[in-house]
Amino acid sequence: MKIGEKQTLTISRFKEFGAYLSDDGSESVLLPKKEVPQGAKEGDSVEVFLYKDSQDRLIATVQEPILSLHQTGLLKVKETGKIGAFLDWGLPKDLLLPFREQTKRVRSGEEVLVAPYIDKSGRLAATMNVYPYLEQNSPYQKEDRVRARIYETSENFGVFAAVDDRYSALIPKQEAQTGLRIGQIVEARVTAVLPDGKLNLSVREKAYLQIDIDAEAIVKVIEEYEGVLPFDDKVSPEIIQREFSLSKNAFKRAVGHLLKEGRIEIKDRRIYLK
Repeated sequence: MKIGEKQTLTISRFKEFGAYLSDDGSESVLLPKKEVPQGAKEGDSVEVFLYKDSQDRLIATVQEPILSLHQTGLLKVKETGKIGAFLDWGLPKDLLLPFREQTKRVRSGEEVLVAPYIDKSGRLAATMNVYPYLEQNSPYQKEDRVRARIYETSENFGVFAAVDDRYSALIPKQEAQTGLRIGQIVEARVTAVLPDGKLNLSVREKAYLQIDIDAEAIVKVIEEYEGVLPFDDKVSPEIIQREFSLSKNAFKRAVGHLLKEGRIEIKDRRIYLK
């Protein structure tokens, strides 16, 4: 019998409080009386979902949860408590999202991307660390436009995202923007489909299209500095990232574009708006 999954079991016997279901072995599980199909009899097959009730007993239900074991999807936070958050997944007993499985603190009423898993005690719980459970067989190809939900950020790799809340994707550091946050949905471009099926994304346009966007962003910042930027294109990448949310290469390309158009000039280690 598989906890967290739908399966077909056979009614082996009835009790006043319900029916006991069994598989081919000797193990059995209770289907509460209110959920026993009308007119059911011993030997009938019933499709059920197995989970543990509030008293930690394995129990069957004919109700279908929003997510089964290892599926990824959105669940709503009903409330938060001392050990984590409780999610509505369509069954009488809410699904626990422990604090240790939260990539950010969640609030009541919020929808979060999670996957059910079996914890060390054999109970079903939810995790926001969905990387192992995301699918790698997306229908998307290079240059396709997709919607992706951010679920984790990494200083080393970039931003991890789930396309359509189900397919595994990464926005590499050089293709990301500052300020991207967990739970945010972004419009992105597929830059590569890796051999294992995972997607690489960019939230930036191709360089020849992005350069105009970046150039206008730089002009806007110069205007905020009253027409004189107190540094030139040799400034540190950290300052460029802070002021423009651009990489140094993207900044230099955009500055070169503005110079070529005659909209700015560089002198005395400053950038002037013409």
